[in-house]
Amino acid sequence: MKNTNEFRFGRGLLVILFSLFFLLNWNHRVDGQEKPPRPIQVNVKTAGDLHFGAFCHGPSGGTLTMLYGGSRVAGGDVIPLNLGYTYGPAIFEISGIKGTIISITDNSATPFTLSGSNGGSLTLHMGTPSSNTDSGTPFVLNAEYPFKMEVRFGGILTVGSAAANPPGNYSGTFSITFNQE
Repeated sequence: MKNTNEFRFGRGLLVILFSLFFLLNWNHRVDGQEKPPRPIQVNVKTAGDLHFGAFCHGPSGGTLTMLYGGSRVAGGDVIPLNLGYTYGPAIFEISGIKGTIISITDNSATPFTLSGSNGGSLTLHMGTPSSNTDSGTPFVLNAEYPFKMEVRFGGILTVGSAAANPPGNYSGTFSITFNQE
């Protein structure tokens, strides 16, 4: 007959051995975000300028919207013309290291001024960006370096009256901030 102390000791030893076996054989893997090498290298290259093409306008003016997909939409007394002038969205190529997070500062509330060759000025408001990953902003570069992501921007051009905006070429600059994390 067994002593109860021996039985308790054997049962306790069995529980300890089973727990130790379970902990040693339990394979639990935890993955975090991959840290990119330092320094983070992100390159932004202009692949296409923002062009609204040729248009004419009436006495009250209006708007000409360039969509990031490449279409133009006119409003008010503005009429887009197809005279062989190119039009299209601003296109930027971003290349960087896998795992880098990129966000774009929203400049849609900031007006930019375009100056005319014969006087006058137009107001430009930048549109929201669209990328070839359709993930919006912020987005993660998720392919091996050098990975190129295309980001497109459209805009809204506000055109005044014929007296305020005489015919001519209008040009100017705008800024877009790409933030890397």
